[in-house]
Amino acid sequence: MLEKTMRMNYLYDFYQALLTPKQRNYMALYYLDDYSLGEIAEQYQVSRQAVYDNIRRTEAMLEQYEEKLGLLRKYERRQQAIERLRDYIDRHYGADAQLAALVDELDELD
Repeated sequence: MLEKTMRMNYLYDFYQALLTPKQRNYMALYYLDDYSLGEIAEQYQVSRQAVYDNIRRTEAMLEQYEEKLGLLRKYERRQQAIERLRDYIDRHYGADAQLAALVDELDELD
C-alpha cells in the first residue's frame, strides 16, 4: 500500500494540472492529507461510494497519462543517472567541487 501511495503522490505531482479541481481535491485529501473516504464524503456531502469511484477513476487517468507521457519514468531514470554520475565522480575524481556542483545543478533542474 505504501508503494502505491508513493506512486500516486508522484503521478499527482506530475499530472495534477490535467485534473479537474474536484479530482485534485479528492486526491490531495486522500493521498496527501490521509483523509478517509468517509471524511472526504462528509466534507463534500456525497456518498462514500462516490468518493471511492472518483478516486479510482482518477488513479486510472493518472496511470494513463503516465503511460502516454512517461514523466515519472523519465524522472526516475534521470535520478538514477545522476546517482551513477555522483558515484563515478567520487570514485574517479574524489572531492572535485566543480564536478559536484555541476551534478547538483543537474539534480535541481527536476
